[in-house]
Formats: sequence, C-alpha cells, structure tokens
Amino acid sequence: MGNLNNKVAVVTGGARDIGRAVCVKLAQEGAKVVVNYFDSESDRDETMELIKSVGGEAIAVYADVTKQADIANMVAKTKEAFGDKIDILVNVAGGLFARKTIDEVDEDFYNLIMDVNFKSTVFVTKAFKPLFNQGGSIVNFASQAGRDGGGPGAFLYGASKGAVSTFTRGLAKELGPQGIRVNALNPGMIATKFHDDFTKDQVRQNVANATPLRREGKACEVADLVAYLAGPESSFLTGNNVDINGGLAFS
Repeated sequence: MGNLNNKVAVVTGGARDIGRAVCVKLAQEGAKVVVNYFDSESDRDETMELIKSVGGEAIAVYADVTKQADIANMVAKTKEAFGDKIDILVNVAGGLFARKTIDEVDEDFYNLIMDVNFKSTVFVTKAFKPLFNQGGSIVNFASQAGRDGGGPGAFLYGASKGAVSTFTRGLAKELGPQGIRVNALNPGMIATKFHDDFTKDQVRQNVANATPLRREGKACEVADLVAYLAGPESSFLTGNNVDINGGLAFS
C-alpha cells in the first residue's frame, strides 16, 4: 500500500491477463479500482478475489467498450461507487481475434479490430475525461506491433495499435495544461492467453531466444510499469510510448 492511496482507477479489460495484473497492482498500491469486464464472469470473480486478498477495494462493471451506451453506464457505476472524480484510467481492452492476410480481411473484421483496439480507447477516454479534475494519469495500451507492423497476419492489429500510439502523443498535448498525463505502453511478447491463443509455441520460443533477456515477459512486470506511470514518481512524463519487451526492440 502506498503511492496510490485513495486514488480511483478505472481499468478496461481488467478481468484477465495483463488487465487483471494491473487491477491487482493498483489495488495493492491503495487505489480503489473499477474492473471492467466483458465476456467472462469467472475471470471477473477470480480477479475480484485477488483484489480482496491484497486488501483492495473494487467494483466490477460489465461493458462492451466499443459501445458508447455501455461506456456511459460504466461512468455512472463508477460515480455511484466512488464519487464524481477519478485519478487513473488504464485502457487495456484489446484483441487480435485472428491472423489474416490482406486478401482475407473484410469490412466486418476491419471494424472489429479497429473498434476494439482504437475506438474503445478514444471513447472511453472521452467519457471519463470530465471526471479528471486538475491532474491524473491515463495509460493506454499500444503494442510493439504498432512499431514493427506485427507478426504474420497481424498487420491490422499493428495498425490499430499504431493509432493508439499517435492518439497518446496528441492527447498528451491537449490535456497537459490540465495536468493530465497521457502515456502508452508497447508490450512485446508477454506470457498471456493472448499468445496462448494466437502465437505458435515455436514462434514464442524463437522470440524468447532472440530477446536479450532470453524469455517472455510477465503480466506482473507490465503492471508494475503501469503503476509507475499512474503514480507520482512519473509526474513529468507524458506523451511517451514506453517499450517493455526485454530488449527485443529499442526506441
């Protein structure tokens, strides 16, 4: 407990993997956490139990963050539980869904990828912005794929995450005068269900072997970086896209 005592944090995609680790870490640091979930009540329940086990306080709110009505409901539930002010917003929600070549991509798949990875970040941020008073921190999730184009069949995912990176830089300029900092993370290969579902074991091993630290990252390591960017120690950092990839790619 400590750096984030009595702060209110909203985490989209907070029920599993990196989102879960972020929620637990922020709760450990003293924040009151709004855990957004979408498709798994069991993941939601496990995350809430983990937060409880570290002495944290949280609510779980269902929302499809590609839909503005659901986002508005999440804002209302946040106010109902914790008042009219938040201090931290972490936009974790995102997905790859499938690996497709340009010939395989249709309009529906394009909309799915862009909506989940980019539209959600824009409109969740817009909806929660009025709850930030002077100061606060927004942490977006881009990706190493946004820098290097992604692996095979992930060009559209990479493009959506590149949009998040640029959005982060532009919004940092817009919100800076209000003392609101906006940064993003570019995770590399992190051991999560995302890669369990979409990346072959041999590819994961090859990436690990090519990484100077010779391993995949852990969700808790990403969460530690989120907590740093959300807290007072990073008070003069904004507009950054911070790589966390074990040295596989350098800024």
